[in-house]
Amino acid sequence: MEKIIRGYVFRLYPNKEQKILIEKSFGSSRFIYNYFLNKYSNYINAYDCCKEVKELTKEYEWLKEVDSCLLRTSIFDLDNAFKRYKDNLGGRPNFKSKNKSKNSYRTTNMTSTYKGHEYNSIKIDLKNNLITLPKLKEVSIRGYRNLNDIKGNIKTATVYKEADKYYVSITVEEFIELPKFIPTKIVGIDLGIKDLIITSDGIKIKNEKIIERYEKKIKGLNKWLARCEKGSKNRLKVKIKLQRAYQKLKNARKYLLHLISKEITEENDIIVTEKLKINEMVQSPLSKKIYDASWAELIRQLKYKSKWKNKLFYQIDTYYPSSQICPRCGYQNKEVKDLRIREWECPNCLSLSD
Repeated sequence: MEKIIRGYVFRLYPNKEQKILIEKSFGSSRFIYNYFLNKYSNYINAYDCCKEVKELTKEYEWLKEVDSCLLRTSIFDLDNAFKRYKDNLGGRPNFKSKNKSKNSYRTTNMTSTYKGHEYNSIKIDLKNNLITLPKLKEVSIRGYRNLNDIKGNIKTATVYKEADKYYVSITVEEFIELPKFIPTKIVGIDLGIKDLIITSDGIKIKNEKIIERYEKKIKGLNKWLARCEKGSKNRLKVKIKLQRAYQKLKNARKYLLHLISKEITEENDIIVTEKLKINEMVQSPLSKKIYDASWAELIRQLKYKSKWKNKLFYQIDTYYPSSQICPRCGYQNKEVKDLRIREWECPNCLSLSD
């Protein structure tokens, strides 16, 4: 049995009162993050800051209206941001803006036992399409029509808003039984722009260039948005339309990548690809096409799906001279550096390499 953390995303259908509370929760989470970032500009002790929250709720009484867990979660998010900055894994933490930052908050599932019964602050009922969240209580949800139950322990729930729609993403700790590993097929995949994937079997998966479907509409909406008066109702309407267009673009990309990664991990037992330096590659004039190809997301999906199916996934070094090495005897022909050369004869064993 293997322990994994799996995520599930559901569409939320809150009523009017629940929408108001969700918006207040977004604002409270953002306020706590900005408050401690302003107070401690270089480093925070998350546990000490959590103790300060109790005094803050006396000064700002509206903080009592929302779930107390999300306030502590915002502090730990800031703590992680400082740690990533210190380890050169990310930029310096910035203040969150109401208009520019993603509207979201995360809460933790609190469990307790009383008289032999276990109680959870986050519960999900897929038969009645309901999820129970702290303060919000029961909220209607939609998603996963073929899923009748979630087996595992719910750890966290993240409520967020995209355009004018609300979603909840829950993380669940599950135990899965891995199939026996019997390596029968190995495949090497090369990631590209013209063809998204070229396999060692000669199979080519065309790059759908999804951005081209929505680019014209997004450009038009951006121009329309620039003409609207700031703070007007028309500007808000256009902004929501623009967010919907971006959401459709993102969902179309994700759907395509999930189909590809599912097919590759089901049909192959060992998967090998190159470790790409994407952050350096996006500095080139091809940055838009590289972003659209979403190589990082595809690799991420291949990694975790291979693990769940007990398959092996390898990434070879960026500068590994794979095109110069003979697959039969292992001889490295350093003269073959031109990538336009697709076939060459090995001087050591006289076999053809491609």
